[in-house]
Amino acid sequence: MLSVALILHLTVKGFDQWHIGTLFTYILIGDIIITLLLTTTADAFGRRNILVIGSILKLFAGLMFAFVDQYLLLVFAGIVGIISPSGGEIGPFLSIEQACMTENVKDNTQITAIYSWYNFFGYLSTALGALSSGYMISKLIKDYNFDTVNAYRSIIIAYAIFGAIKTLIYLCLSRQVETAALFDSELIEHATDSTSRRKTTIQATHILHWFKNKFGLRRSASRRTVAKLCALFVIDAIGGGFVMQSMIIYWFHERFQMNIEMLGLMMMFANLISGVSAIFVTPLVGRIGAINTMVITHIPSNIMLILIPFMQTKASAIAMLLLRFSISQMDVPARQTFVAISVENNERSAAGGITNLVRSVGLSISPIIVGYLLQDSKNPILFASPFVIGGGLKLLYDILLYVSFDVSNRNQFCFCVQKQKMLNYYNSEWFRIYGYLDNKCKLACRNSLVSFETITLV
Repeated sequence: MLSVALILHLTVKGFDQWHIGTLFTYILIGDIIITLLLTTTADAFGRRNILVIGSILKLFAGLMFAFVDQYLLLVFAGIVGIISPSGGEIGPFLSIEQACMTENVKDNTQITAIYSWYNFFGYLSTALGALSSGYMISKLIKDYNFDTVNAYRSIIIAYAIFGAIKTLIYLCLSRQVETAALFDSELIEHATDSTSRRKTTIQATHILHWFKNKFGLRRSASRRTVAKLCALFVIDAIGGGFVMQSMIIYWFHERFQMNIEMLGLMMMFANLISGVSAIFVTPLVGRIGAINTMVITHIPSNIMLILIPFMQTKASAIAMLLLRFSISQMDVPARQTFVAISVENNERSAAGGITNLVRSVGLSISPIIVGYLLQDSKNPILFASPFVIGGGLKLLYDILLYVSFDVSNRNQFCFCVQKQKMLNYYNSEWFRIYGYLDNKCKLACRNSLVSFETITLV
């Protein structure tokens, strides 16, 4: 709901597009810092504890943006707090929540299904937020005589209230969301410590040891894979920064003079379509692999993104936007799955956090440029350029992603699916070969040293 109101709220407060773009850059830089600090310590300090801290920071940022008008204080709130100008998940929540959900999942074939439904409900909530915020702003102005500033402020306050609700929900999480390594540490601490001073020392040593293990990535293979993915994800994120939902809303508002209610309705349908499309990712990933799914769905969506500013009518531009959203987010569960199965269970919070952090770095580069490009809505070339630049960078990412991994990596998740099918078939009569299959598939899925064709019975 914030993506609909935030940029317009700042505009009616008197900030120009350059200052807003710069502020969004500071917000995303703050997201980088907070994400790095919280996600890399989540598996050691406790996932529930970190989620509670993150939701409190979200509450703080919402209140500051609602009631503070001084630019420097908003910059401070954007850096220290958690606020989302993109309309999507931001901060430490995404990677830690997904690590919590998959902690006790032994079958990798179920991970994509979990992530698909997670994204579906995320997009559904975003859609409802966009619809309700647009309707609420329109209702407050027309029926309750709110001025524009206070109508927009009500949405920011609602954002802060949801931060408080999230805090209460996270406090109710069970200990089953924690990594097994945390339980082991607590058992050792309980068995060997007799004083509170000794307990504090061991906990501090444990967290320090976690940082020494490359921010939670203990295996060198995990670090290599995550490093390669980060180099690619930053290109995609820079492109995404040119077409954040707040920017899209502002562009449609200026280009076609759409009111806030219509903009909210448009983004509601866009996010709802994205959520529905996420459900269909699971069978696609199981059939053609995670990376192939990412590339095949992403390329046409980015071509449609480039075409949006060249649509001559409001209806055709909205239709192209919705068509683009119908496939643009199908790569997200596939990407999250690929990251998750490339590392060990107790590395997932860190891997997800680092890759999301790198994406935030990329996102933070673009808004200040977008702010300059959107200053003059009368210049058709500059005003259309964010879509063209963003789509072009995303196409470059798709090509580099495809050529950066060999065939066995591109079909990585297929191996896990095929392995599960083989084990189900042979489990009763050929139980003795389980270890052989498991070891071979582990090599194929994690180190990309063999292809599925080599996993045969001889």
